[in-house]
Amino acid sequence: MDEILEMLSAGQYVKLRQIIADYNVADIAAYMEEMEQDDLLKLFRILPKNMAADVFSYLEIETEQYIITSLSERDAAGIIDNLMADDATDLLEEMPSNVVKKLLAHASPETRRDINHLLQYPEDSAGSIMTVEYVDLKENLTVEEAIARIRKVGVDSETINICYVLDQRRTLVGTVALRYLLLSPPDAVIGDIMHEKIISLHTMMDQEEVARQFKKYDFTSMPVVDNEERLVGIITVDDVVDILEEETTEDIEKMAAIVPSDKPYMKTTVIESWRKRIPWLLLLMISATFTGKIIASFEDALSRYVVLTAFIPMLMDTGGNAGGQASAIIIRGLSLDEIQFGDWMKVVWKEIRTAFLCGLTLAACNIVKMLLVDRVGIQVALVVSLTLFLAVIVAKIVGSMLPMIAKKIGMDPAVMASPFITTIVDAISLLIYFRIAMVALGI
Repeated sequence: MDEILEMLSAGQYVKLRQIIADYNVADIAAYMEEMEQDDLLKLFRILPKNMAADVFSYLEIETEQYIITSLSERDAAGIIDNLMADDATDLLEEMPSNVVKKLLAHASPETRRDINHLLQYPEDSAGSIMTVEYVDLKENLTVEEAIARIRKVGVDSETINICYVLDQRRTLVGTVALRYLLLSPPDAVIGDIMHEKIISLHTMMDQEEVARQFKKYDFTSMPVVDNEERLVGIITVDDVVDILEEETTEDIEKMAAIVPSDKPYMKTTVIESWRKRIPWLLLLMISATFTGKIIASFEDALSRYVVLTAFIPMLMDTGGNAGGQASAIIIRGLSLDEIQFGDWMKVVWKEIRTAFLCGLTLAACNIVKMLLVDRVGIQVALVVSLTLFLAVIVAKIVGSMLPMIAKKIGMDPAVMASPFITTIVDAISLLIYFRIAMVALGI
């Protein structure tokens, strides 16, 4: 790829266009992301017209916006016209309204219609991520007529591997794979060879459920229908890959107590990072004051047994880690639809048994460590180890239940992840610790 930059600097544009025509569009886009903006724009202008839109669709949204706003309105509208409708919609949703109006004013009527159609659906719904470029067939067509139609409209379609059979009301009545068309007699009727057991998605289905449906049925594309079972678009597996990346990133950020962002790390400014992180940090800081108040309320007891103070960090960290383990597993189960709220009793019972074994193991090891390494008395060792045992059990219960409660009340379970659970478990662990110490040590 270094030769591209050298030829660009030397002004060998004609030769560069001939060479770059043999490159894969995804590789060109990846290289452009590493270029300076001026060189990037030069290279994009050099691209053959039949490649420009394909390369454009692989670029990051910020790069797409830069190119679109740098081109003339007519050239920019030409790019929009050549993008798949779902890609064009994603781009325009991120751009200022005044720019969108200018672009749509110069776009073709078909493009405006398709984009406006997709914009009517809620964000993150199947309708908002589907594409309207697909091959539809009538059930009374012959195979020969169907292949002729595919040749006519297939170039502008997202995929031609699966064709969708519609009746007069555009109701989806069947599907037929391209390979069956090629292997069937030319005079065979589509209605006789089509597959009638249809699995479809609804326009208002959440994109996470869309991804689960693709995983369940292992399809490369699925039709999207409205309330009247009319075909309005399709979703392809490349869209599902984007959904999975987006949802996973969002969950990771929420589990780390960060407000989700749709920008890559290297393109996020320091101020933006601060704004995304500080709300949860402030909330957790305020909630952590309860831990400080608990310690302060037992200050007299601690002054008589100062050695108890040394084990507070270990108890809090172990409880937080135990709760974090449980929450991570439950959040994953909820995301994959493996766990429902109705399973809460089974979940709690399983976590209690797991916590019992984990807590017992930790407590036993801790007693040995405290007696041999820390050289404390047997009473103190028993107090700390018993607290450890109970803290692990409480942490596992809290860590498993909070994500399920969040899902039940309509919140994202990922919000109830390690930072939030750790704060709660820390407070409970300290209360258990000091109560046991007061009873066992007589303080």
